[in-house]
Formats: sequence, C-alpha cells, structure tokens
Amino acid sequence: MTTQTLNSTAPIAIESRALVPGPAAITSMVIALAAWYLSTAISWRQGALFLVGAGAGVVLYHAAFGFTSSWRVFISDRRGAGLRAQMLMLALTCAVFFPLLASGSLFGQPLRGSVSPAGVGVAAGAFIFGLGMQLGGGCASGTLFSVGGGSTRMLVTLLFFIIGSVIGTAHTPWWNARPAFPATSVVTTMGPWLGLAVCFALFGGISWFTRVAERKRHGKIVDETRPGPGGKTAPRWLKGPWPLVAGAVGLAVVNIATLTISGRPWGVTSAFALWGAKLFATLGIDVASWAYWTAPAQATALRSSVLMDVTSVMDFGIILGALMAAILAGRFAPVLKVPGKSLAAAVIGGILLGYGARIAYGCNIGAYFSGIASGSVHGWLWLVAAFAGNIAGTGLRPRFGLNVEKTKTAC
Repeated sequence: MTTQTLNSTAPIAIESRALVPGPAAITSMVIALAAWYLSTAISWRQGALFLVGAGAGVVLYHAAFGFTSSWRVFISDRRGAGLRAQMLMLALTCAVFFPLLASGSLFGQPLRGSVSPAGVGVAAGAFIFGLGMQLGGGCASGTLFSVGGGSTRMLVTLLFFIIGSVIGTAHTPWWNARPAFPATSVVTTMGPWLGLAVCFALFGGISWFTRVAERKRHGKIVDETRPGPGGKTAPRWLKGPWPLVAGAVGLAVVNIATLTISGRPWGVTSAFALWGAKLFATLGIDVASWAYWTAPAQATALRSSVLMDVTSVMDFGIILGALMAAILAGRFAPVLKVPGKSLAAAVIGGILLGYGARIAYGCNIGAYFSGIASGSVHGWLWLVAAFAGNIAGTGLRPRFGLNVEKTKTAC
C-alpha cells in the first residue's frame, strides 16, 4: 500500500511494513507508565495532558496534518485541501473556545486565552518562522511528530529549533518594545457570538478563495474525505493514513481538551526555549539573568523539573504518540543519510523557527491555532505574516535541493 511520507527529503518509508507487536506494546507501556507517574508524582492533570499530547501525536502522524506542506502545496500548486482542513479545525475550536473563554471558568477551573499584542514583533517573528518552516521542513507540531515518526533530518531541525528559541529569549525585550497594538480579543470586544460570526465569515472566505484558486488551476477540487492518493474512502484507523477532515477534528479536540484540563490553550515552542535554557545553564551560561527568564513564570520553570511544565509534558507525549503510530502503521524506519544541502537547510530552518516563535509570542500552534481560537487579533496577523514567509521559503527550497512537490506530504 502506498502511503504518505513524513518528509520528501528524508522519507521514513514509502511502503508499510508488517506490524511487529513487540515495539508497539513497549511504546504503549511506556506511555501508560509515564502517564501514571505524572498523575501520582505531580497531578492527575499533568498525566491527563501527557495523554492528550500522545493523542495529538497519533492524530498528526496518521492524518499527516502538516501546516508546512499544506501551505507549500497551495503556494506552488494551488491545491487547497490542507488549508480548508485548517479552517475547519479553527471553526470547530472557536465554536467551543469562545463561549468557554467568555464565561471565564469551567467546573471551577479558571480559563484564559492565548491573547498577545499585535505589532512589529509578531509580524517579523511570524515571517521568520514561515521562512523556517519551508527550510526546516516542518512547523512546531510537525517537527515533533516527524521526530517521533523516525525522521533523522527533523531531529536536526528540532535541535536547532531549540537553539534558536534560546537566542530568541535573549532578544524578546527588544522586540517587545517595538510598536504594537494592545492585546485584543474579539471575544471581549465583540462578545462571543458576534466574534464567532466574524471568524466564521473569515474561515469561509479563505476556504472559498482556495476552492476558486484550485478550480482555476486544475478544473476540479480534491476530494478531502480521502486519506491520500491511492487510498480508500474509509481509512484504516489503526494503520492510517486518515483523511484531513479527521485530522482537523482530532486537533480541535486536542486543543479543547488542553484548555479544559490546563486552563489555557495548547502551545508547543515555549518548551523548546526551556529545554535549551537549561542546557545553556549547564554549560555555564547565565540565562537566569536574562530579562525573559526573570519573569516569575519563566524563572520558576527554569528552576523546576521539565516534568512540571505543561508544554514540555505535552511535547513528550506528541513524540511518543507519533512513535507508536509509526510503529503500528509499520512505517518506522529511520533513514540516517541526509544530503548536505538538506542538512544545511535543516540547521538554518531550525534556528529561524525557534527565533521567530519566541519573538512572535508562539508558533503555528500557540500563536496561529490557539491565538485565533482565543479570538486574538495577533493570531490573524501571525497567519498573514507567516504565509508571506512561507512564500519566500518555498522559493528558496530548490537552492537547498528540496523539492516543491505537487502532492501533499506531512511536513
């Protein structure tokens, strides 16, 4: 059976292999034990969020839900199925987020959205992040699930993503001082229902535009209920691939679960900055004195175990969930050899991804997905600027020996 690859420059496998029960059972046991430990040693919420992260890894892997490839395929070939799936994901999440955030709490748990100022820092950071997406080969969530799925190249991207994140924390005070509009959410300015209507209109408009562009280029629209070229309408839920619509619904559930359990939306890249800062500190670099790390929340995180950090725990879950999904699909087969140009692109792209995410208040998950789902204006600015960065990055890919494919890949 022909399947989707995680990255066209470093494919995990083209054909599914026979399922080997042992590794799948071991991975499942590790996930279960980790969830149990977090629940008993820290709190039930931490254990539950780890499992939510693992679920996200499974969804991301099986649906090959890559923000990077969806944007690249539309930019290069006007295929808009991936973008329409993102609009569906946002619409479903907003429909639940807006009334919950307007209420302020759920079962006694305070709720807050991902709302940040919209200004020069967001625009610059999102553009830089978008450029890094196409050179690095993935976004924040895409990098994690690709690593879990066995992509050696994406492991390099992740390493330099972490380094770029730490560098970004050193510069955030300067970027935060650049001109910006105050943090604004349509949930508070318009109310949840009018704000929802406005966002639905925007989601519908973007979806309509992609359909017009796709029909103009190809004469027809890709069937979004299908899991991929050569797939079946009813996908195999254990081995995948899943249709994009399933991925959109699954990720909406992940973000809603994150909000209701932790009290705030899903994020990914703040953990990368934390991991890198801890590494820098062990090397003798006094990151604790940097302005970013003197803020109470960041200072506490830097002093504490990474297992106390919600974002870190969910990120670990994504990697393990994707690993389990890859093993169950029979597609875990890392390729160690990476071409030199592609490796260079992974290094440069990773640094750009990390730096851009820090100065833009987040990545495709924390700023784009969770920002828009929270009604934040900065999420929409992030989308526009990051898409522009993706256009520039798509144009640079051939210089690094990276293809600009005309079919959907995962990252």
